[in-house]
Amino acid sequence: MNWQNLSISEVTKKLGVDIDKGLNTREVSIRKKQFGKNLIQDGQKFNFLKKFIDQFSDFMVITLLIAALISIITSIINKNNDYIDSIIILFIVICNAMIGVIQEKKAHKAIDSLKKLSNSKVKVRRNSRDIQILSEDIVPGDILLLESGDKVCADARVLTSRNLRVEESILTGESDSVSKVTKENSSSSILESSNMIFSGSFVTSGRSISVAVETGMNTQIGKIAGLINNSKSPQTPLQNKLNEMSKVLGIGTIIICLIIFVLGIMNKTPILEIFMLSISLAVAAIPEGLPAIITIALSSGVKKMAKHNVIIRKLQAVETLGSATVICTDKTGTLTQNKMVITEIYNPRKKIDINSEESRKIVDIANLCSNAKFTENKFSGDPTEIALLSFLKGKNKSQYNRIKEIPFNSEKKMMTTVHEYKNKFLVISKGAPEVILNLCNRYFDVNEKNLDDSTRKSIQKNYEFMASRALRTLAVAYKEQGNSILDNRNMVFMGLIGMMDPLRPEAKQSVKNCIEAGIKPIMITGDHILTARAIGKEVGILCDGSKEITGKELDNMDQSTLEKKIFSYSIFARVSPEHKVRIVKAFQSRGEIVAMTGDGVNDAPALKASDIGCSMGKSGTDVAKSASDMILTDDNFASIVEAVKQGRGIYLNIRKSIHFLISTNIGEIVAVLGAFLMHLPSPLLAIQLLWINLVTDSFPALALITDPFDSEIVKQKPESMNKGFISGKNGYNMLVEGIFIGIICIIAFLIGRNFFDKDFNNPIIGRTMAFMTIGIAQLGHAFNVRSSKSIFKTGITKNFNLFLATASCLFLQIIVTFNGYLNDLFKTDNLTILQWLIVLILVSFIVLVSEIEKSRLSIKFMRELGNTKHNKKSII
Repeated sequence: MNWQNLSISEVTKKLGVDIDKGLNTREVSIRKKQFGKNLIQDGQKFNFLKKFIDQFSDFMVITLLIAALISIITSIINKNNDYIDSIIILFIVICNAMIGVIQEKKAHKAIDSLKKLSNSKVKVRRNSRDIQILSEDIVPGDILLLESGDKVCADARVLTSRNLRVEESILTGESDSVSKVTKENSSSSILESSNMIFSGSFVTSGRSISVAVETGMNTQIGKIAGLINNSKSPQTPLQNKLNEMSKVLGIGTIIICLIIFVLGIMNKTPILEIFMLSISLAVAAIPEGLPAIITIALSSGVKKMAKHNVIIRKLQAVETLGSATVICTDKTGTLTQNKMVITEIYNPRKKIDINSEESRKIVDIANLCSNAKFTENKFSGDPTEIALLSFLKGKNKSQYNRIKEIPFNSEKKMMTTVHEYKNKFLVISKGAPEVILNLCNRYFDVNEKNLDDSTRKSIQKNYEFMASRALRTLAVAYKEQGNSILDNRNMVFMGLIGMMDPLRPEAKQSVKNCIEAGIKPIMITGDHILTARAIGKEVGILCDGSKEITGKELDNMDQSTLEKKIFSYSIFARVSPEHKVRIVKAFQSRGEIVAMTGDGVNDAPALKASDIGCSMGKSGTDVAKSASDMILTDDNFASIVEAVKQGRGIYLNIRKSIHFLISTNIGEIVAVLGAFLMHLPSPLLAIQLLWINLVTDSFPALALITDPFDSEIVKQKPESMNKGFISGKNGYNMLVEGIFIGIICIIAFLIGRNFFDKDFNNPIIGRTMAFMTIGIAQLGHAFNVRSSKSIFKTGITKNFNLFLATASCLFLQIIVTFNGYLNDLFKTDNLTILQWLIVLILVSFIVLVSEIEKSRLSIKFMRELGNTKHNKKSII
């Protein structure tokens, strides 16, 4: 129902209510049954057990559970009752599942926050009496009696208005109060209707009798709650890539194991032996410690970001922000300071110094015609009038006392007051410049002068110039007289006062940093398009031929068209919560990772629908905070840039860890598979493979996630969502590195078996040399994957955690060959100095080959750089 388009009589007739009597008790009872309580309803109830079970549907988790099962089978077959590996794997899986459930539980607080908005009392008219009731008991048709300071608890149609102004920032995001009238209008957008007030807003001044037309989930806030209920947070890029990787690893492992098993049967290899070999391959292929490594990496990022005023609510948000390609930001309070400030003052002829005594006098006169107050070190009132009082630092020098007032209304567009001091009377009017100018026949410039056409044109020109830059402009005029009659004709034009919500000091640089980082900044605001355009140009968002668009224009554009044109726009003005969600989804449909910032209830659906929602800690509502993934405690857009830097660094380190784990696991597969194809015994036993995976693999991988990253990382372009961890060049490098590690392991095994072992069928020395070679080679390889630069440039101690981890693992690896109990457990033996020398020579090749490749890439890069410079000189 478009209540705003109906007359008052049509509204009351449809609702079946008499304004003077209100609803009777019987009618209220009927409507309570029909419409229910005036409350925001929950979405689906949170089922902890179901959510916990859902965590195990992830392919990586299934793969890990298979690894645990294989480990148990290995222990049973070997009859060693060693289930520690299985216990570790299961512990990792359960911990990750619990973290996931806890984070999902937090998301449900968004609806609880919305409920709090309705927890108040309201004055209504029922049975011809004015009474107070709980807001949850309001029904459609209730007559609401509102005055300054009251909270509106239902969507209502204004029936009478006595200078009613309402602050609707909770829905629109704009802090300026809006004047409300009674007459019907033709607006198709209910939020832009001047005769409607909405649940969750506040009356800043005046009085009203209104009739409730929508309650509960049918209110505008209720519709937002419905959007939150029905929206689902998308999977993060990291989750997508891990799922893809785990599928490739899982399917590849199963195929290889089946091929080996079939070939073994065809070669008449004993079933138990071929089964053990298949298990060894499966254990080698699955990076058991990966979920723990990623969880620790993200947790580490949470701590780092907290130091930079960013609170992370969901672990995955750390990585997602590093992958962000679009940041949709609100204007008010995010890019701007969310307060009106006087920025320019004009006398009738010219712009004057804002700090001059003349400027203060103009503001002083305007402030007399104002209702803003400064009490207990706090400003209260209309934001425009607060700007006047704030300019005067809370004090007004005038000794005039107000005796009469005509409050501001949207029809007259001005306010007039009469003041008295020592039997002198002063009439002051302030308001829209075109209105005030028409009341004047004189102007003040040192003294009072007749207002000629030249001066009128000068005032008009100055006003138009201020309006073109989206300044909110007030004109002020006065008249001294000998009586207290409120007469605002033949006044003296005093000046123009221009004010705006100024940019945050760091906003321009932050936007510039985003653009340099390959992130497209987008402004989404409920403010007027002229204001949005002015701020967009000033901050640097509106550039390079990008355009702006209004919510009304979006309504005439279907989603597919919006998706095609989405990159043409950098500013979206006068938008609703539904528009914001459409914008986010349009960017996502084009493969973009979208971060959304906001502080109001109107931002909550888009915060949840985006890949990462960033709410404001100071000005943000509980709803926005609960629907978001991260909270900026200082409400500073610049903090997002720091968070992007941290996110990219953490993502890069996770990628290093995965690169290290996959390449070393490929090495283990190549060693076992290569030996089988050469009709050799397995160079590595299942227990040795588990040791390597859980010690010499996992600890260096954990240390790699703490690798320091430089400040220039934020200027690197975000990685494409479609680029997987084991695809393209990454996959090729992992494969080559893994094959090389596997080959040197086989060489070590062949040397040990052929030259040092006495029993070819039980090659203990060969396996010990292979075990030491692959274990130590992997430790060296951890330093290779840190950077594309030489180890000698990056240093081995710059990441002290990695240095400590590799040193500890090296000690543990060597101990396995010296301790008699461990020799029996791992089927190893002591090595001679010659055997150790052979192992170290083979291990050194993994670093040597990596250094040669890095040197080749460095030379190629320098040549390309030289060619680029040469081409530029040629063009010049």
